[in-house]
Amino acid sequence: MALLRFALIGFVIVFLLPAALSLLVWKLGEHPASWREANWSSAAVLPSAADDDEAAVYIMTARTGGLKGALSEHSWIVVKPQGAARYERFDKVGWGSPIRRNGYPADGRWYSNVPRVVARLTGEAAARAIPRIRAAIDAYPFAANGGYRIFPGPNSNSFVAHVLRSVPELGAVLPPAAVGRDYPVDGRLVSLDAEARELRASLFGYAGFAIGARSGLELQFLGLVAGIDPLRGLLKVPGFGSLSITG
Repeated sequence: MALLRFALIGFVIVFLLPAALSLLVWKLGEHPASWREANWSSAAVLPSAADDDEAAVYIMTARTGGLKGALSEHSWIVVKPQGAARYERFDKVGWGSPIRRNGYPADGRWYSNVPRVVARLTGEAAARAIPRIRAAIDAYPFAANGGYRIFPGPNSNSFVAHVLRSVPELGAVLPPAAVGRDYPVDGRLVSLDAEARELRASLFGYAGFAIGARSGLELQFLGLVAGIDPLRGLLKVPGFGSLSITG
């Protein structure tokens, strides 16, 4: 009983209290009441595609809308082949809609929230990666209608996480608040990525853990992620995401 009580107290402190505080902070902020009132225009985060001849790849994320925004982000993929004058953007959205291509500006706000870049490749590295990214998008097993479930997945973040795992040269994982990123789209509850030096386990997105060079140490429960990444000096707090602990 003492061990169970200790585990319960730890769960409340590590997961529930930060999530509740994040919800409170979010409620105190100003957010659009609906998608119709939200700003979806370009946030001018990316350089002009026409002004740069180099190939480029960006993985982007922004807080989502409604109360979900307190705990979750939406992510998407942006590519630009060498010499292209426009970016291409890929999202899995719409509660079952097929993957959307250029449904929004490449660096568009998401429910009025300004996006940020979480991974990028440019030049020859991007040019080599783009065909593999397109192949991973085409191979996504939940791309068709009905292939979207807001929680625990597969959702928009499950799609982008699939591409990141398929193209390890992108060298990144999605942020902790990208709920659905840990859903095992390949059906494997335990996976070892030797190239990324990463061990992951997930009970269909409901609970799991990750340990490795890219993730550090993570514990996952009901979409919430807690952990630490000592290589990058990050503390992963449910709801808030990654916080720097190096000053």
